[in-house]
Amino acid sequence: MRILVVEDDNSLATAIAAVLTKLHYVVDIASDGQDGWELAIACNYDLILLDVLLPKFDGISICRQLRQEGYQMPILLLTSLDAKTDKVMGLDAGADDYVVNPFDFQELTARIRALGRRGSSSLPPILEWGSLHLDPSSCEVTYTNKVLHLTAKEFSILELFLRNKQRIFNRGAIIDNLWGAEKDPPEEDTIKSHIKSLRRKVRAAGGDYNFIETVYGMGYRLKPLPEEKSTNTEPNSELSQVLLAEIAKQQKAFKAKVGERITVLKQLTNAICEGKQNSQLWLDAKQEAHKLVGSLGSFGFARASSIADEIDNIFQDVAAINQAQLLHLCKLVIELQHELELPDIQTNNELPANESTQDALLLVSDDEQIAQHLVETATGIITVNIASTNSIAKSGVIPANANIVLIDLDSDYGIKDSLKLVKEFSNRTPSIPVLVLTNRNNFDDRIEVARAGGRGFLHKSMSSEQILQHVTKVLQSVHTPSAKVMIVNNDSNVLNTIKNLLKPRGIKLKTLQDPRQFWDTLTEFLPDVLILGVKMPYINGNELCQIVRNDPTFYSLPVLFITEDHKQIFNII
Repeated sequence: MRILVVEDDNSLATAIAAVLTKLHYVVDIASDGQDGWELAIACNYDLILLDVLLPKFDGISICRQLRQEGYQMPILLLTSLDAKTDKVMGLDAGADDYVVNPFDFQELTARIRALGRRGSSSLPPILEWGSLHLDPSSCEVTYTNKVLHLTAKEFSILELFLRNKQRIFNRGAIIDNLWGAEKDPPEEDTIKSHIKSLRRKVRAAGGDYNFIETVYGMGYRLKPLPEEKSTNTEPNSELSQVLLAEIAKQQKAFKAKVGERITVLKQLTNAICEGKQNSQLWLDAKQEAHKLVGSLGSFGFARASSIADEIDNIFQDVAAINQAQLLHLCKLVIELQHELELPDIQTNNELPANESTQDALLLVSDDEQIAQHLVETATGIITVNIASTNSIAKSGVIPANANIVLIDLDSDYGIKDSLKLVKEFSNRTPSIPVLVLTNRNNFDDRIEVARAGGRGFLHKSMSSEQILQHVTKVLQSVHTPSAKVMIVNNDSNVLNTIKNLLKPRGIKLKTLQDPRQFWDTLTEFLPDVLILGVKMPYINGNELCQIVRNDPTFYSLPVLFITEDHKQIFNII
């Protein structure tokens, strides 16, 4: 089978080609719409994998033109996340199917196989997930032979997941699939309510409540059965292992190269933040950010893809952005850089959902209703452990197995003792962030919580979803990588003194005694702060600072000087 991949993101195109080649496909790559069109009409392809956003000619135009020319082979579109218009226009233009970018490589190969065998096989008459059976012809659903009474939409949602067992659907995608033709689609929270109801009905019949599991930051998917987790889904088990190995190899190669692309994006955004903005610079940065959203997500870097998506959203705003937004843009690029520098980063393909590495929230409350709602809402997002205030008061033992704590101030334990708990957790080493939940709303209580070290003051009128949003925001701030500081000084005593001061604070340090190695070290380490000695052999600190200020990438890098006379550090703006 011969496939044409038309994709302008070289890293992504190369990885797709490598994976498909391992599956014994013959693959050609075109990097823009013009080359893609010329190859498509010149060669006989069994399938075309076509990105929507391309230089010169967009993918939808190419698809429409190919169909007008009588091209009959399958066309699979790569569309941007939530780009409903692209999907509709692409299918109307003659595309056979689409994959949302970022995508899962195994889903992509499965869809290619499905298009390749289209017309030669039929869908299974009964859709199954363990003991759960759905009969499309009779619209009957059973679990261990017990009939489940589902609403029409619950039935449609269940059928969607059973027909796409490996696919993750966000709420928008579910709406597109099941409500797309209606004038007034439902709110996304309606989807959540349908899924909750579906879960409860399966649990009532004796099934797993989380058979449709939540994948944090991405959506929902059908939970793999135990036998499916240990069994390859590819027809050829040996070939499946080759596929997984190739995907892992391409992930590693991508991560090694993506630093260069982040540097390009950083140069562009720094220039924009410094007022050197022009239409071409803005367009280049916008295109780079958009490519990164898809490629980072497809290679399994979900958190980095989410940051890139925030950057992309800023560039999508056609109105002029203000100084605060520009500063936020530069901060996001630095955050993206730090995220990809984490040494033990876990990817979606390496870390199954709901594993024990999930963050844990300790809820200290006697209110069963609050606890139940929070546990249900947090499924797949964060593990919730519950401790009653009475049990803590009687035993005097404070649980420690938590990444974050939420304390109910309105319990019988009393506000004074509850505030002692806040202080106890905050003063631990390492400290555990604490939020409080209360019906109180006066200024004095807020002061006391802040003095005790609390990190959040939440009112009980908030929904469980809003509470969890605040919890995850605090966790994200805790997980943010520490600052990187580079110190250049020929005096080893000064270097050791600064290291002893900063290292206990978790700051990542790079020291250098020979300023002749400055540039190579700077561009490799990419610090957040630079500390320079003034008088040094070969090149003095003032000269090094001028070199930094002359470069667009490092122009805004904060620089501190250490004077020889007073050993004082002062900021150079």
